[in-house]
Amino acid sequence: MIVIIDYGMGNLKSVKNALDFLGVENKISSDEEEIRKADGLILPGVGAFPDAMDTIERLALDKIIRKEVANNKPLLGICLGMQLLFEKGFEGLERSGLGLLKGNIIKMKDDKENNIKIPHIGWNNLIYNKTDDLFNSIEEGKFVYYVHSYFVQDYNNEDLVAYSEYGENKIPGVVRCNNVMGAQFHPEKSGDVGLGILKNFRELIK
Repeated sequence: MIVIIDYGMGNLKSVKNALDFLGVENKISSDEEEIRKADGLILPGVGAFPDAMDTIERLALDKIIRKEVANNKPLLGICLGMQLLFEKGFEGLERSGLGLLKGNIIKMKDDKENNIKIPHIGWNNLIYNKTDDLFNSIEEGKFVYYVHSYFVQDYNNEDLVAYSEYGENKIPGVVRCNNVMGAQFHPEKSGDVGLGILKNFRELIK
């Protein structure tokens, strides 16, 4: 069972629909007992970093997530959910994140002369930094769907699995440190490639 963590700011239904399509048992919940019993967790997210962390802490989900990660439970953050895995965000103000991975979330650089506009919306190809089970049977160079204005920097390079390029921005697309994983793009909106990543995540928690 995968629990999609509900803190009121996630793309919950689209993630659930993708897992349902794959035949993966899943549930949307913010209940501590259900999160504890889950085999794996997905932290989705759409919106602003400070608002998301405020809500997560108000619901005491930060403590629950850290405890389950410490117990070696697989966790996949998606879009804003990936960004929340890191130490700090600088979206309007400085705000601490979950601190599960090293890195800071900062705004991307635009370049209007070369048609590099922020937010970064649309399809972009993935370049592999290293091999990982999340990309089993997925060839390098496949396209995935992004919607974001902020990205992680000052991360551990050994945590970088795959990235995309957008103007001067090297966008960490997938990160992983042991059982903590993140996708900056939306796997649930990325066609067969995204479904393949979600399927591989399920295989990791079997």
